Amino acid sequence: MNRFAPTLVVSAALLIGAGTAQAAMPDAATLYKNPQCGCCDEYARQLEALGVEVTVVDDVPIGQVKERAGLPYGLGSCHTIEMGEYIIEGHVPFEAVEKLFEEHPDTDGIGLAGMPIGTPGMPGPKQGDWSVYQFRAGEAQPYMTL
Repeated sequence: MNRFAPTLVVSAALLIGAGTAQAAMPDAATLYKNPQCGCCDEYARQLEALGVEVTVVDDVPIGQVKERAGLPYGLGSCHTIEMGEYIIEGHVPFEAVEKLFEEHPDTDGIGLAGMPIGTPGMPGPKQGDWSVYQFRAGEAQPYMTL
């Protein structure tokens, strides 16, 4: 037996698993933001690196977008994304976005309030836990902590 066979099998399984998570995500998203916000553009670039085509819209009142999405008051961030049947609010780590599309929970979307350092699009090292929430009809509840 080839002594590299077990390594090849494990490597193939890891690659298939990684492809499955990304395959669960939609192919396209629309990101709404303020025209001057560069961290939002960086989040869009990182999402595109995962194979998602991102349309950036920066000429609409972002507050109206958040209100229309049913975002809970006080839990906003600098950008709002429509992706598949969900809303993604702010710099949500991609692990949480992938989980959302793998599990398809009965929710309007997920978010991460503020602009935490170290999240996708935000420079610097991670500082503390990130509390990702899910929301429905303006009410929030915990989704996951990273």
